Amino acid sequence: MVEAILFAAAKPQTLTEIAARMPHGSEPEEALVHLTRRYEGRGVRVVKIGDAWAMRTAPDLGFLMSRETEETRKLSRAAIETLAIVAYHQPVTRAEIEEIRGVSVSRGTIDLLMELDWIRLGRRRMTPGRPVTFTVTPAFLDHFGLENAKDLPGIKELRAAGLLDSRPPPGMPKAVQGEGEEEPDGDQDDMFD
Repeated sequence: MVEAILFAAAKPQTLTEIAARMPHGSEPEEALVHLTRRYEGRGVRVVKIGDAWAMRTAPDLGFLMSRETEETRKLSRAAIETLAIVAYHQPVTRAEIEEIRGVSVSRGTIDLLMELDWIRLGRRRMTPGRPVTFTVTPAFLDHFGLENAKDLPGIKELRAAGLLDSRPPPGMPKAVQGEGEEEPDGDQDDMFD
């Protein structure tokens, strides 16, 4: 009965919890001593954890039970925008990121991208305040299959892939939109270098 209780338990069981499930007058201590000896040298062991008992995998076989899983996290829109700005404008300061995005960048967004090892601290700018810059990492390049940041797609490639809307943002005055105008000759991709 003690073996069945330990096997089915979701957490280690104290002697009191084991005794409460057994018939009156039972000796769970004796059963635990017997089970401990019985399971010695086997793949499963009966072990004492604090004042409770549990069945656990033998330490020498623990490697069989471990499994590596990749945790996928979906990036927020702010994180994606920040990452794109760093990738296309590096080295870039936090103030420059905020100016391009038009909103302030939360510390959590920067921390997340650094935790993912996709951006890192770059050199300090030789300007007043000596702000730190951010650049992409080799892990970022590896994740996206790039040799270097210059291999990032340009505006024309992003539009061709359907990732950029060729229409201007809503609310932009028609004079600024340049409706019906063709893009000027020259490579628009230079703005992202």
